[in-house]
Amino acid sequence: MALCSRLLQFSSLAIAFQRILGIPLLPLLKERRESTVPDYVKTYAPLVWQHSEEKYYPSDIGAQLVHTKPEINFAVIDGYPTPLDLDNLDSLNAKNGTDVFLTSVDDVTQAPAWINGVKPDESHQTVGAISASIIVNDRGSGNVDAFYLYFNAYNWGGILLDQDVDEHIGDWEHNMIRFANGTPTQVWYSQHGFGEAFTYDCLEKQGTRPVAYSGNGSHAVYATTGTHDHTIPNANLPGKGILTDYTDQGSLWDPLLSAYFHSFDANTNTFTPYDPSYPTAWLRYVGRWGDQMYPDSDPRQHKILGIDATARFADGPTGPQDKQLNRTEVCPVAKGYVCDVREKIGA
Repeated sequence: MALCSRLLQFSSLAIAFQRILGIPLLPLLKERRESTVPDYVKTYAPLVWQHSEEKYYPSDIGAQLVHTKPEINFAVIDGYPTPLDLDNLDSLNAKNGTDVFLTSVDDVTQAPAWINGVKPDESHQTVGAISASIIVNDRGSGNVDAFYLYFNAYNWGGILLDQDVDEHIGDWEHNMIRFANGTPTQVWYSQHGFGEAFTYDCLEKQGTRPVAYSGNGSHAVYATTGTHDHTIPNANLPGKGILTDYTDQGSLWDPLLSAYFHSFDANTNTFTPYDPSYPTAWLRYVGRWGDQMYPDSDPRQHKILGIDATARFADGPTGPQDKQLNRTEVCPVAKGYVCDVREKIGA
């Protein structure tokens, strides 16, 4: 009886609230539900193994701005806000934003400590570093895409013909899980210029959580441990090739413990934090998260036979805004690639 009485009181108050303010109750309740991260986004979130010889671990997103300055064509931008932080980074969009490079204030060949990131501890957390961004796009009719984006301050691309290649400041890789009515159906693993897609059911898991393996140095995300020949993009051939990533079970990272959570509205291209304390402006930034490719005249740069694709130092990456957050398929659209959702690991 006491419970019924409370429910009746609540109902009466709700009706009075509606009449006084003229605001329907159901939309208010719907808004309250949408302001909470869906449970399934956390229940099925990937766990990411770092390589046992990794040097450049997940890094604090905001700290990247402390160690960089915005440049266009190797010249510092005039009149940018100082200090530059996650609450004003999008102001650079008004300064030819897509041409902006967040350029290291240090010579990276001298191995400044900040590029090392934070190794996950025994609790699988990057303590003191918010190193992931989790973005939820509710596409309607029970269809939801959850993006798990991983940030590293530095990328080492490996060795080609005995020379280091594809090094750059800043690195964004990601998984995306596609849900249907709260059930995971497909998972995307980003790798260099493209990646691989799998059915959720076929993946290795810890409990309900799919396992991802981060390539040593490159941080390309794979579904299996071992060697990954990516000479032919999207092929992920077994064994060692001309371009090879290596994965193993070094230290385990749980991105949920070190993340900002936002929803994304594709109709308005807006981000909304699930917690008001989370910064949001940085997600709108359209520029690069690292240095511009060093010119041939820079003594730090080298290329094999003068080919840009073999450069030691490449352009820094674009950020979450550029990861096709409103995809038709689980794979992003990329010229020359077909979205092949594999139903078997290694297939």
